[in-house]
Amino acid sequence: MRQQDVHDELRARLHEAAESHQPDRARILARIERGMSPESDRAGHRATRPPVWGWARVVGATAAVAGMLAVGGYAVASAVKDDTPQQQTVETSPTPTPSPDATSRAPVNPAPSRPSASHRASNSPSVKPSASVLPPAAGESDGPLWSDGSVDPHSNDFWAQSNITFKTSTQLTALTVQLKVAQTGGVGNAGAWRSLPEQDFDLTVGEQNGFLVYTWTLKEGRTVPKGEWVFAGQYNHARGGRDAKDDTYAITATADGAQRAVGGDFAAHTNNEGDS
Repeated sequence: MRQQDVHDELRARLHEAAESHQPDRARILARIERGMSPESDRAGHRATRPPVWGWARVVGATAAVAGMLAVGGYAVASAVKDDTPQQQTVETSPTPTPSPDATSRAPVNPAPSRPSASHRASNSPSVKPSASVLPPAAGESDGPLWSDGSVDPHSNDFWAQSNITFKTSTQLTALTVQLKVAQTGGVGNAGAWRSLPEQDFDLTVGEQNGFLVYTWTLKEGRTVPKGEWVFAGQYNHARGGRDAKDDTYAITATADGAQRAVGGDFAAHTNNEGDS
């Protein structure tokens, strides 16, 4: 007889035994009641054990009955189970595939440091191969305008900054500021800034007749309030002290409907301010 037939016959017999088994509940309850009865109610029988053992007998009998029923049920359940337990599978999410863009995209470089909020550099000026040069002005003051040019004291052997300072005692409806830096060797644009709002001006940087030329132009519809303002051009140059004697600046403006013009150089001045 095959092993499988033996197992089938055993399961069938256990099924029949489980179905035909009828626990004698009356007998079990009688035994429990006898165990719970006081020793004094038993005629002609003297207690030989402390009362606590009566309770122990009750608990033991109950546990034995429960154990017999549990073992019988477990044996039937074990016999009728399939021989081979059912395999369980767990679904797992597939490993995400990185996006091609995420792996090939270059990291974004942080923005370069900039001057203070009132002196922000123009990061992307419009660079032209040539620039229109303003005509030289008659002097450093004209009506409500006053101006001065100076080389920034933080300049060094490789880099310099030229500052144009001007004052206006009235509002301006047009303004053009131009800085000309002579090509003394290795001179190249390194940035520019102005103390007025950046979005109010267009900036161009170009070369003309041996000069690096920075030009700030006030946009149409914008105005310049009265006050003192600074425009600055930054540039690299050949190693060593640089002579700025040939550098110049020029400013044209419209004040109260009249055209005004001032200009000068970057030589040191004994009197740095004029009254209008």
